[in-house]
This record gives sequence, structure tokens and C-alpha cells, in this order.
Amino acid sequence: MSRVCPWKTDFMKNTLFIAVVMLWFATAGLSYAADRPNVVLLLADDISQDDIGCYGHPTIQTPHIDALAASGMRFDNAYLTTSSCSPSRCSIITGRYPHNTGAPELHTELPSGSVLFPQLLKDAGYYTVLSGKHHMGKNANVAFSKISKGKGPGKEGDWVQILEKRPQDKPFFCWYASTDAHRDWAFSDEAPKYEPDDVVVPPYMVDAPKTREDLASYYHEVSRFDHYVGQVVAELKRQQVFDDTLVIVMADNGRPFPRCKTRLYDSGIKTPFVVHYPSEVTKGVTDSLISSIDIAATVLDLAGIEKDQRIQGVSFAPILKDTSARVRDVVFAEHNWHVYRNHERLVRFGDWLYIRNNFPDQPNLCVEAYLGGAGEDLWAAKAANELTEPQQNVFLNPCPAEELYHTGKDHDQLNNLATNPETQQVLEKARGLLTQWTEQTGDTIPANPTPDRDAPPGSPAKDRKAFKYGELPGAASGATDINHPGPIRLP
Repeated sequence: MSRVCPWKTDFMKNTLFIAVVMLWFATAGLSYAADRPNVVLLLADDISQDDIGCYGHPTIQTPHIDALAASGMRFDNAYLTTSSCSPSRCSIITGRYPHNTGAPELHTELPSGSVLFPQLLKDAGYYTVLSGKHHMGKNANVAFSKISKGKGPGKEGDWVQILEKRPQDKPFFCWYASTDAHRDWAFSDEAPKYEPDDVVVPPYMVDAPKTREDLASYYHEVSRFDHYVGQVVAELKRQQVFDDTLVIVMADNGRPFPRCKTRLYDSGIKTPFVVHYPSEVTKGVTDSLISSIDIAATVLDLAGIEKDQRIQGVSFAPILKDTSARVRDVVFAEHNWHVYRNHERLVRFGDWLYIRNNFPDQPNLCVEAYLGGAGEDLWAAKAANELTEPQQNVFLNPCPAEELYHTGKDHDQLNNLATNPETQQVLEKARGLLTQWTEQTGDTIPANPTPDRDAPPGSPAKDRKAFKYGELPGAASGATDINHPGPIRLP
């Protein structure tokens, strides 16, 4: 009879035990990755939806974003809550409307104790990092394990390096925020340079040499942002974590040109929005409405983390599985002070877009309406009395108190139907929805609003040292303590 030595038996048992443990860890690791995705949010600065290749632009080269859209999902009706840099970012990170964040105007900062969805990820074990443009104030810093100012002309130069040096034992969240394509323009070798003949001039701008040169420079920065999107994707693939990573590509507001940035037309408020995550995303294109406040709820949903009750957005995870799914029937947006006094509100439902201007007694200006070549050409055409009707928009005084557009028939929102007798039923519905949202979310019109900080061209200069913020929207109702989301679904 053969006998097995005791030491061999122990060795075999130990070996089997180690193998089982290693298999358990490997299996647990695979399950962990699938259950808790890595997340990379790639946030461009001042890019309109129309200016990305996969959305149909004939000239601008964005092959990396286009590739993500081709193998992921493209959202055609993704709306921001405001078309202004810092308020938009503060709204995204909190999942709250600007007047509910306490930071609804340009350069205002989030209050201490704000809900921050990256902080909820961090508390759940994620490694969280912000690189590039911050613009939300020091009270947002608590949400991130690491904060970098970024590198290079678009602040994207260290994105790959951060991924290389990340902890390997944690899921990660990256808030990668470029300064492309914000003025002033900067050129580099990472993107093609465009010729003036390559550009498409929107009808509300003047088709003149300076405008074309201005747009060509903007195109370059859009393509540079795309270049770094490609660099990040390549690094995720190199680390073999691309399939386990939720990638979102978007912008904080529209292009920095007249009638775009700060405004509530699609050129200002409609963001490119591409999502890639193989295990959760069905390939395709969706026309379902989503809001930028929905990002927080969705990321938490996919990570299996309970949504904080202060988050007003809803998860659009069902859309990721089914392009025809709907999680909301209405979106809302606001235009508050951005160098110039303003208080506009928007509601979009179906094919209808309604804007209410609560300060119609002045031109609806922003600095992007007169900066750079496009602004110079526009103001020169005004001086020469050569403006077309669409080009007169930024000079209207008074402005329309109400605007109503059919987005399916009027891509650039040029034909205001608010006074058309045939649209009065739609107009009443829009008014009702906006009034309901105003009351439920605690929006208010300031009695002492923030005044214009700058004077438009041709007017006496203002003393910037004397500038002071006024009453903020929502302050009179204590909107920072209100969590009601307003209308989401229609009967």
C-alpha cells in the first residue's frame, strides 16, 4: 500500500487553499469592476453641440469623440441648466439648478456643505481627481483626492499621467475639464489648423473675414479637446480598464460667440453629450431629453450608491439600455448675471422651447457678443446699418418678454411664435410649466439684482472697483434649502 508523506499532504492542502483564495480574489475583482464602474467625465469649455463631427459638422475634425459615439450612445437633446461657466459646473457637480446651488452667477462659489456627487463616490471608496479648469470655489475641493491645474494651452496635458499614477486598488473618478475652447485662442501641434474657407457661419453672425478667422481658431481648439479625449481613451485601453469605465464627453456651455454663450437658445444651452460604457450602454442615438443635473444621479445609480435627497436630477440609466426610454419630459434652464444683468428662464418639452425674459428692458448682452473678430464684424455691421434680422438679436432693446420656438422646424430658433394665434395653447402650457417650476424650486427675481459690470462698446467705461454683486436668484426664498425638482414627467 502506498502512503503519502504528511508534509506532501500539507503542501497540497496549502496549495489548494492558496489557489482557491486567488481565484476568489480574481472573481471578486471582476465583479467589483463590473458593479462599480470607473468614471471619466471629459468637460469641454464653451463648445456648442453643432460643432462636433458626430453631430453633423462638415468641417471640424473630432474623430475620437465620433468613435466613442459610434460604439456608445449619442444624446441629441442633452440640455445644460445654464450657459455660463462657473454656474454650469456648480450645477453639474451638485445635481441642482443654479438658483438652488447658491452659486447661480458668474464667479460665485458653492457654499460650504453643498452636496457633491464626486464626494459621495470618494466616501464610497473611489479615488477622485479634478484636473484642468475648476471654477467652483474652494468648498468643492473636499470632493477630490487630488486636484491639478492641468498642463498645456488647454489644461489637458497631465490627464494621461494622472491615470498612469492612480491607485490600482480603487475604482476612480476623473473630472477632466479643459479650457478648450475658451477665449483667448492658443495654437499647438495637437490639432489641425483650419482655413477661413472651412468654416460654417451661422445666420446670426456676419459672414465677413474677421468672423471666419475667429471661427477657424475656435475650430482648432475644439479639435485639440478631441485629441486629448483620444489620449485618455488610449490610456484606458492600455490599462485594460476601458470596458469597465463610464466615459462621458460634454461641454459646460455653448461656443463663445454672439447669441451663443450665456443665451438660452440651443447654440448656448444644448451640449454635445456622448456616453460610452459597454456593459450598460446600447449603441445608438437617442432624442430623449436629459438635463446636466441628471449626471450626478446617473453616476451614483451606476455605482450602486444611494442618491442624496438634495440632488434634483434623475438617473438616465434606463436610456443607456434603451434609446427610446424616457426619464423626463421637460428640462429647465436659466440665464443669470454674466457680466451683464439678466434673468431669463427656459422650458423645453416635445419640440417646443419657451423663454421668459424677466428683464426685457435692456439688450441681452454678454461679453462674447463683442469679443474677437465675430464681435467686431457684428458691431461694425450695426454701425453701418447692415444687420439682417437674425443678426440684430443682441441689440434688441427692449427684448421680447416671451419667445416660443418649434425646434424641429427652426434649428437656430429664429422664428419667434409667441404672438402667433395658432400656438397660444402651447404657449399657455409652457407658461404653466415654467410657473410651476419657479414655485416648486424657489426661484425668485432679485429686487436688487447684480448690475452690469462692464459697459458695451461705445459707452462710457464702468468702474470695476465699484462693482458689487446684488441679490442672487433664489436667495429671497431660501432656495439652497429647497430640494424639489419641479416638473419632470407630464401627465
